[in-house]
Amino acid sequence: MFLPFFDTLRKTGVPVSMREFLSFLEAMKAGLSTYDIDAFYFLARATMVKDERNLDKFDRAFAATFKGLEKISAAEVLNAVDIPADWLEKLAEKHLSAEEQAEIKSLGGFEKLMETLKERLKEQEKRHQGGSKWVGTAGTSPFGAYGYNPEGVRIGQKESRHKRAVKVWDKREFKNLDDTVELGTRNIKVALKRLRSWARDGADDELDIDGTIRSTAENGYLDVQTRPERRNAVKVLLFLDVGGSMDPYIRVVEELFSAARSEFKHLEYYYFHNCLYEGVWRDNHRRWNDQTPTEEVFRTYGPDYKCIFVGDASMSPYEIAYPGGANEHWNPEAGQVWLERARDQWTSNIWINPLPERHWGYTHSISMIREIFEDRMVPMTLAGLQNGMKELVR
Repeated sequence: MFLPFFDTLRKTGVPVSMREFLSFLEAMKAGLSTYDIDAFYFLARATMVKDERNLDKFDRAFAATFKGLEKISAAEVLNAVDIPADWLEKLAEKHLSAEEQAEIKSLGGFEKLMETLKERLKEQEKRHQGGSKWVGTAGTSPFGAYGYNPEGVRIGQKESRHKRAVKVWDKREFKNLDDTVELGTRNIKVALKRLRSWARDGADDELDIDGTIRSTAENGYLDVQTRPERRNAVKVLLFLDVGGSMDPYIRVVEELFSAARSEFKHLEYYYFHNCLYEGVWRDNHRRWNDQTPTEEVFRTYGPDYKCIFVGDASMSPYEIAYPGGANEHWNPEAGQVWLERARDQWTSNIWINPLPERHWGYTHSISMIREIFEDRMVPMTLAGLQNGMKELVR
């Protein structure tokens, strides 16, 4: 019965394999989510989605496959509501208080409730609103939407209103997470996790389970072993463009910076404006009287650092190609010279551009920066950052 779901997942672009689908069927056969639609959703997602980039596609496929009854005929509903009694009993235990369960007996119990629903679907041939008998909306009938009845079945309603329905058939809506959308801090962290090199350092502050088992077996008594916590040993050097055309991207760059600081233990950063020149800075309020010579940065951080430039690369071509081309000061050497020196110093490097990629071809300076970086420029999307992290680990 789940083959249409599997087919929809494949058509939506979720790369689910037959082995994963069989694992899902085994979990369903074991009864892991028999009585709970939310548990069913999470079980299906856990077994058939391997990559967070596909969560949005999975959600759309799930919603398309298990949508509500608003487009289902009455004849189909008759079959759909043939629910096992033990399911209804489980739903009652989970969703209804003892008083509410007692109140349901006013209709003669669950069997009477579902039997009455079938009869009314047979009798009713058009939509009904209000009232206390027919399947419809805004009434007190036990069946329908946007009304009230303590022992009701909700059909075709977007969300619960009184939290008293026995069974809910709703159109599901899910939060998007796709690899083509611009990023929030959480999504950036997902992308940055691709850039990892694990090492153990620091104090003994992590339980060593294998070591504890081995030592306990050898000594004959509980011998707890600890070890240094495993940390990401990658070293990252960030150069962040600020001011001017970068102002619209302040929020997303802040999110990237925040995610990077939480993800990398060894992170250093400097600011620049438009293009790299002879000086950079850490505090934008003191950019004119407290700059760090770029040559000093070269001497301080070795070639084992991963170098990431973040900027829209939108400027006058003169700022890149000529001495004196900078728009805020006289630069004795062209920006291109400094960028090439940086790439020679840190051979593992990329340029992240927050400007949507579809606009890159309209700005000459972006083409120049891409050429300097040998086309190692990526957009600030989940897919773009993940591709950039792959470039850095080569």
